[in-house]
Amino acid sequence: MDYKDYYKILGVPKKSSQEDIKKAYRKLAMKYHPDKNQGNAKAEEKFKEISEAYEVLGNAENRKKYDQLGANWKHYEKNGAYANQGFGHGQYGGYYSGGAGGINMDDMFGGGGFSDFFKTFFGGSFGGGGQRRQARNIKGTDYSTRMTLTLLEAYQGTERLIDVKGNTIKVKVKPGVKDGQKLRVKGKGGQSASGGQSGDLYIEIVILPDPRFKRDGNQLYTTIDTDLYTAVLGGKVTVDTLKGQVNINIPAGTQNGKTFRLKNIGMPDYTHSVVNGDLFVKVHIRIPEKLKPEERALFEKLRNAK
Repeated sequence: MDYKDYYKILGVPKKSSQEDIKKAYRKLAMKYHPDKNQGNAKAEEKFKEISEAYEVLGNAENRKKYDQLGANWKHYEKNGAYANQGFGHGQYGGYYSGGAGGINMDDMFGGGGFSDFFKTFFGGSFGGGGQRRQARNIKGTDYSTRMTLTLLEAYQGTERLIDVKGNTIKVKVKPGVKDGQKLRVKGKGGQSASGGQSGDLYIEIVILPDPRFKRDGNQLYTTIDTDLYTAVLGGKVTVDTLKGQVNINIPAGTQNGKTFRLKNIGMPDYTHSVVNGDLFVKVHIRIPEKLKPEERALFEKLRNAK
């Protein structure tokens, strides 16, 4: 069994902050996500690998334990000493089987999820990690997973089918969901061994970066290019929005960096469906790099006319 260097897998140094690790994961997840690489077995394997790495490094406590494991992992593997060093099934079982931040890759990839390295040092299999409770009517185990969405899906809302232990569950995501938000599907976790309520399914939302927009709460920000002539003389410019393309008027004499506010074309409010944020459009004026002789003559004439 090979050692898994999770830092190398995510392409980050060991001293990286939790935020840097999260950014690295998002970037790789966007590149290798199965939805964008359908039929590509190598991309799917890479996505499994980076998801596993983030399972450990994305949680500060588990990252600390992984760092402690370090070069001694062979010793733990050979002697079983990890069970007494904070790396055993009982220590990590709740996390692996559905603790805060866990991802159910066995469900996602039909049983071919986590590596042997992960399973050896961080627990057994989903649904069997936590300590058994003998009390009657105790609630079943909560499950956790992640759902990766595009910004457009977050804007429009979407529905996904999730396979949990062979059960297909339809999950409806309302418009306006935020990155990092956790959705709860009641009663779709593990069954209670003592006849109590089933656990719940918690879904952490990961929203992939969109090259066109930046999001701040329900507000969206974008930049458009316009030519010098439109900025000087005025005109119309087409702007991409998550609602579709719209035309905006550029007044004559518009300066570089001018920002226009388009009301109610930002992100929907997750809790108030009739409320939308705004879209802020910043103008970037393109200066001609090469002028024809007649164009240069006209600019010279304008300059001399001052």
